Amino acid sequence: MASELTKRTAFAVVAAPLSIAVIWFGGLPLALLLALVSGIGAWELYRIAAEGGVKPLSWIGIALSAAVPLLVHMAHATQFAPPISFVLLVVLALAGISVWARGVNGRPLAATAITVFGVLYTGAMLSFGYALRYHEYAGYGRAGGTALVMMPLLLTWSSDTGAYFVGRSLGRHKLIPSVSPGKTVEGALGGIVLTVVVCFLFERFALRPYAELGLRTASVILFGVAISVTAQLGDLVESLFKREAGVKDSSRIIPGHGGVLDRFDSLLFVLPVAYVLLSYLLIVAPR
Repeated sequence: MASELTKRTAFAVVAAPLSIAVIWFGGLPLALLLALVSGIGAWELYRIAAEGGVKPLSWIGIALSAAVPLLVHMAHATQFAPPISFVLLVVLALAGISVWARGVNGRPLAATAITVFGVLYTGAMLSFGYALRYHEYAGYGRAGGTALVMMPLLLTWSSDTGAYFVGRSLGRHKLIPSVSPGKTVEGALGGIVLTVVVCFLFERFALRPYAELGLRTASVILFGVAISVTAQLGDLVESLFKREAGVKDSSRIIPGHGGVLDRFDSLLFVLPVAYVLLSYLLIVAPR
């Protein structure tokens, strides 16, 4: 049987270039990829909730989660966004369906809350990847939009890598043992440091020459620290969900990684934070 590291490597070799290509082309292919990941992520979250004793409206939530990136793509393509009242009507409809489908003993309030949260946690958060690809600053062709998406992806990976290796070699003080016993304060700090270093390198050698965008020195440090902290928080939140429900992995759908939430839990927090910060911190930086 192949080792976990072999499985992870094989998956990365296939998934990484495919994902970069989809981000580069953007549009409907990117929306479809985000919709697929959102739907699977919602399915996993609802499975976790069911293990914890709450049965959400799973298939409705999965469909809505997958629909959000497609609706974002449609809004971008047609320049028409549904009003907020439409979203409120969807929530009201879910509440009504919960009463009918779950009854008093089926905890309809909890079922409605988990269903709505699943849509926001997966579909809405991942849709910021599409928003980054077509950010107002990404006006220099595909290179600009691709760089703005790849930046938080690479920094999230850097944070995970730094935290893992520093934690294994130098970790002495537990960060939050009740939620994630393996994480240490030293590992968290190592993740932050490596993320800031990689942020400097990416800004200098990728963002400026290929996207003609940049960050000031203080902004690079702020962005790197914020992304690392956010990534680690996202990981801890998903760990808390699983611990509450008493499950180890969100699923086994990704070889060597577990589930979509196990792999993308940090990005669910990072993407919206990156979008907001870059909207304020980016500057035009000609070559």
